[in-house]
Amino acid sequence: EVQNLNQQLEEKNGEIQQMINQPPYEKEREILRLQKTLAEREKAQATSDVLCRSLTDETHQLQRKLASTAEMCQHLAKCLEEKQRKEKGNSDDQIPTERSNQVFLTATLLDNETSLQSLICNLQEENRMLKQKVAHV
Repeated sequence: EVQNLNQQLEEKNGEIQQMINQPPYEKEREILRLQKTLAEREKAQATSDVLCRSLTDETHQLQRKLASTAEMCQHLAKCLEEKQRKEKGNSDDQIPTERSNQVFLTATLLDNETSLQSLICNLQEENRMLKQKVAHV
């Protein structure tokens, strides 16, 4: 491993000697090339940071939406339980009410899940398009 590191060190020293022995205009050209590469990397990093922030914001919005949806479902479930307690009529009448409420809750959850999935798909597509634009730029 030490020999390998020594060999790499010698190669780097050789590269440094080549740079020192180059004419000034070649050194300047290399410096400009390196500065351009650095600027491109900084720009790509800035773009990546913006995209990450945007996705983080979207994630937080989706989490808040999910929390409010869960809260709404819990509230509906409590209302359903209270309604069932208050209704002590015919058991045949309660069964359809329970079923209709369960169907309603299930449909509400499925609609929310579907809308979240479609929103996620849209965000992923937008992210892909933005990455393509960044790559093109």
